[in-house]
Amino acid sequence: MVHKPRKRFGQNFLVDDQVINQIVSTIAPKSNDIIVEIGPGKGALTFPLAEYLDHLYVIEIDRDLISILSSKNSHKITIYNSDALTFDFDQFSSKIRVVGNLPYNISSPLLFHLLNFRSNIVDMTFMLQKEVVERIVASPGSKSYGRISVIIQAFFDTELMFTVPKESFDPQPKIESAILYLKTKKDPLVQNSKPLENIVKLAFSHRRKTLKNCLKLALNQSQTQIDLSQRAEMLSLENFVTLMNDYEKQNRN
Repeated sequence: MVHKPRKRFGQNFLVDDQVINQIVSTIAPKSNDIIVEIGPGKGALTFPLAEYLDHLYVIEIDRDLISILSSKNSHKITIYNSDALTFDFDQFSSKIRVVGNLPYNISSPLLFHLLNFRSNIVDMTFMLQKEVVERIVASPGSKSYGRISVIIQAFFDTELMFTVPKESFDPQPKIESAILYLKTKKDPLVQNSKPLENIVKLAFSHRRKTLKNCLKLALNQSQTQIDLSQRAEMLSLENFVTLMNDYEKQNRN
C-alpha cells in the first residue's frame, strides 16, 4: 500500500537507517521496558525498537497508516488508533518510556499534555523541530529561553542529543530536526505545574517588556524579592519558583 503523507497530520517520514540506529541507541531499550511510541508512521522506528522489546505500544491517528502497520504487525505490537493530544498515558500499569517523531504542528501542546502524566513517565526521547528543541534546553539570558524552557526544565532534565538533516525524511521538511531527551526529575522544584504555568505565561506575555509591566495585574515589587525591572528571560528556574510562590500568596490572601 502506497501512503501519501498528509499535511494535516504533519507527516514527514524518517527514511535514514543511520539516524534510526542512532535514535535506537539513544533510547537504549531493555526487553522489559514499557515503551509507548507516538506517531509510528510506517514503522521506521517501530520495528527496529520492537526487536529489543517484549512488547511495544504505539499511538497512531491515521487509519491508513494503521493498516500498513497491521499488515506487518506481530504479536509484540499493540496499536492504539487515537489522538496523542487526548490519550490517557496513565492507563499503563508500569512506568513508561515515551518516544516518537512528533508532528511539528502539535509538538508544544503535546509536551504540555504529557506533563500531566509525568509521575508515570521515566523518560522521553523525541524528534522535534530543531528550533523547538533549542528553546526547550535554553539557558536564562538567551534569546531562545522562554515559557516552554521554564516549564519543561522544571520537571525534566533536558538534553539535545544530535541534529537530523532534512535529507533524512520523505517528504523533506523545510526545517532541521533534532533529538530531544527528557528525563523526569525525581525531586522537581514544584509539585503542581498549573500555578507555575500561570505565572510563566504572564511573565513572557510581552518579551520586550519588564516583569513589572507583564505582572502588573498579578504582583508588584512590594510583594516579591525578585527584581521586577528585569525581563522574564533573565530569570532562573529558581527565580520563577519564587515568583510563583509570591503570586500564590497574594491569591490566598
